[in-house]
Amino acid sequence: MKIPSIILYCLGIISGAVSLFFFFYTIRLFLVTRGLTTINTGGQGAYIGAIAFPILAVTFGVVTWFSLKSARNKSE
Repeated sequence: MKIPSIILYCLGIISGAVSLFFFFYTIRLFLVTRGLTTINTGGQGAYIGAIAFPILAVTFGVVTWFSLKSARNKSE
């Protein structure tokens, strides 16, 4: 089954927005915790976020890249 290019464009735009969100949140995490050197009591989730947020940002970025590339190739 072939996926229409409009669906691929929408998937690319949505996953791109999610990737930008996780990229922003990664930067915010490191700025707020001063590079994970200052963590409040009970804020151990920052360590998980330091691993998970960049992985999610890259993963959604790759999905964006392939979706938009595939949609562009289908429209030609």
